[in-house]
Amino acid sequence: MNDIQILGEIPLYGELCTQGSKNAVLPVMAASLLHKGVTVIENVPRIQDVSCMVKILERLGASVTWQDHHMEIDASDLSCFEIPLTDVKKMRSSIMVLGPLVARMGQAVTYYPGGCSIGKRPVDFHVKLLRDLGIVVEECDGRIEAKAGKYRGAQLRLDFPSVGATENAVMAAVGAEGETVIHGCAREPEIVELCLFLEQMGIETKGAGTSVIRVRGQKGLKDPHYHVCGDRIAAGTYLAAAAATGGEICLTDAPVSYMKATLQALAACGCELKTEGSRVRIRAPKKLSPLPFLETEVYPGFPTDMQSVFLALLCLADGDSLIRENIFEGRFETVGELRKMGADIEVDGREARIHAGGRLKGGQVTARDLRGGAALIVAGLAAAGETVVCHCEHVDRGYERITEDLSQLGARIKRREESVQ
Repeated sequence: MNDIQILGEIPLYGELCTQGSKNAVLPVMAASLLHKGVTVIENVPRIQDVSCMVKILERLGASVTWQDHHMEIDASDLSCFEIPLTDVKKMRSSIMVLGPLVARMGQAVTYYPGGCSIGKRPVDFHVKLLRDLGIVVEECDGRIEAKAGKYRGAQLRLDFPSVGATENAVMAAVGAEGETVIHGCAREPEIVELCLFLEQMGIETKGAGTSVIRVRGQKGLKDPHYHVCGDRIAAGTYLAAAAATGGEICLTDAPVSYMKATLQALAACGCELKTEGSRVRIRAPKKLSPLPFLETEVYPGFPTDMQSVFLALLCLADGDSLIRENIFEGRFETVGELRKMGADIEVDGREARIHAGGRLKGGQVTARDLRGGAALIVAGLAAAGETVVCHCEHVDRGYERITEDLSQLGARIKRREESVQ
């Protein structure tokens, strides 16, 4: 059992270095398959999702060495184009291997992906874009098989700005002859980072960070050397933890320019924030202010990955708050666990109303997904008494050293097999 014990009501203080971005490194690792050569990646977070992606790359025939936060991927000789079902079911991000694999090998076989149970997250957008490129895609009993001969660049359009589908389309377009123009793209920072990585390979891209991205197909790629940016969601989580406990912390190597919506929401809660380059300092108010209305949106709006954490944070506010979830319909599964800790939350469809309570109490709760687990840890840090968060293997998918990092900031938190002093 992977459980975490927390003794709450201890303010967090100190300085912490932000880990590398989970959502940036995974598509970059997938894109390494495009190149018959060696890819070097620095600042790779040591998290479960990265380990899962390493196994997928190795099963396809790539050689991966990973020491500390330095990774080298040699994809010179791929020997397979099928990703085993057991690997696919471990994480949602496995679907992003589809585009680069068919671009490199001319065919790919995968399955409907697993990961967190936060909503439907269909692969329809991915499949449609590949078909619009002229790639033949067949689906049967959860199996996805893609085949392509020579295919030409095309005008593609996304009906919804899906991050994963945008990334898959960009990578698949590398194997096309001529230019591909993708309309309705997601604008998330991770897509910008992916395109910066592709440019290091010698691939011409334009428009990353806007709704229209152009990619010119390219052969004869170069060995890239990429540095992963800081994780904006992990950074936001630790800032929220400081706010929840009434503390003051400073984060270094934070992707401040990518965190505007999260920082604005924390400021609206009454937190004092100061940024300088890649450093951000937060000082919590004596009492958090409520947020009458907060909704998740595609970037640059408030990120859905921060919603659960703010759900916990706003339980401590001096007044009622309302959160509307517009991206994933399953994001409110954490509400039931927060209620076990004394939270007064009503859910009506895609809206959650958090009633002023001002205090949470410790208890035993269960992490049902990655971000929900992080939210329960934040709640436990602020709660009276001891909290045990069960099944934190979900949390380990995205946070490199969450107990060690929080301990460094003064929290009394440990894995359950160790006693909390």
